[in-house]
Amino acid sequence: MTNLLRGNSTPYSYAMTKPKTTKKDTRNEIDSLVEEFIKANGKIQQVNMGESGLVDGKYNTAHMGFSEPRKERTPLNHVVAAIQQRKGSKPASPYPVKPHKKPKKKIIYDDFGEPLRWVWEE
Repeated sequence: MTNLLRGNSTPYSYAMTKPKTTKKDTRNEIDSLVEEFIKANGKIQQVNMGESGLVDGKYNTAHMGFSEPRKERTPLNHVVAAIQQRKGSKPASPYPVKPHKKPKKKIIYDDFGEPLRWVWEE
């Protein structure tokens, strides 16, 4: 460890970082955990696909948010029509709106592309 801190071939920041785990490492770790479980007299039970998510043979609907029946919606078509009518009946302004023009800075370049000076334009 002291050789790494003195500035030898491996930089200090690299020596302190944790190496990334690859998919192969993860697979090997899972396989070794399964082997340890089996060696400790553990038994693996085979289940059908999707069966583990069932409670008493049915899907667990307590967490789905559909516990109460669907409510009837109140039709609001007349309210929407009134809003649309108000939007369309806005009177036009008698005065045209002019955009405020602010002066802008423009760079003047020389023949070689080097900036020479700033000029204000309207």
